[in-house]
Amino acid sequence: MKTKIFIDGEAGTTGLQIRERLADRSDLELFKIPDEKRKDIGARTELLNEADIAILCLPDEAARQSVSLIKNSNTRVIDASSAFRVHGDWSYGFPEMHKDQSRKIAQSKRVSNPGCYPQGPIIFLAPLIRAGLIPADMPISVNAISGYSGGGRQMIEKYEAMGDTAPVYSPYGLDFNHKHLPEMTLYCGLNVEPVFQPAVGNYAQGMMSVIPLNLGQLANVPKGKDIHQAIGEHLAQIAGGYVELMEFEAGQKLGDLNPEALNNTNRMQLYVFANDDRAQALLVAVYDNLGKGASGAAVQNLDLMIGL
Repeated sequence: MKTKIFIDGEAGTTGLQIRERLADRSDLELFKIPDEKRKDIGARTELLNEADIAILCLPDEAARQSVSLIKNSNTRVIDASSAFRVHGDWSYGFPEMHKDQSRKIAQSKRVSNPGCYPQGPIIFLAPLIRAGLIPADMPISVNAISGYSGGGRQMIEKYEAMGDTAPVYSPYGLDFNHKHLPEMTLYCGLNVEPVFQPAVGNYAQGMMSVIPLNLGQLANVPKGKDIHQAIGEHLAQIAGGYVELMEFEAGQKLGDLNPEALNNTNRMQLYVFANDDRAQALLVAVYDNLGKGASGAAVQNLDLMIGL
């Protein structure tokens, strides 16, 4: 029997990509709501309650409304908004962040798809804190750049309309109150919120997050190879993950890091750079903001929930 899927909000960037990724699946039955009924609560309620799994690609308040419309105990939910990402009754949909996370997602009725920006910091910092290499109260900065598709349809239209006049690099979130901070702080295992500085680049999709570490302030200063080894040991515990740790060489110089390198995939590549004499390190994650950062992650979570 096919698993019945309803994408609530499929007209948006994330929803369109999820439907495209699922279009050729013979094991799924994809419900489609007529365009004229996308905002019809009665039509949405019917499909939400008929689906085995509902994937919500909506703003936060609309996502909360959709969850409230589900009146049965059978429909499971994957929510791509930030409405439930730090909610205790929801599983966080980042399978590679902990050795038990895939199992939690597979068994969960409610899964909150992760935000794109937090995944890079989480996959680096959570294992390092658990390994005792950096403390949970260490001051952390996260610098990240994403393609303009991360801002949804309005930003896509804005950037494409500007053409050659679009800014090459445009920082934002300069009130230091970004909506991703709560999940970043919680799932990294930090006691203090990091300084988070996101930016938009003049390209459609793909992203890179960069975490500089000043290690000399620590009582026990880890070497670059220690950091790399701890990340590797963590990933070795993850079955079927899409995160790859790249080879480490002390003092290496790499000039071809490209935020677009993994576009249209669900993969993530991790790099550790370090200068042990200076007691400094740089952690770099490359992935697709629409793939591993959104639609690809949702499909990965869906597959876990249906036993694939």
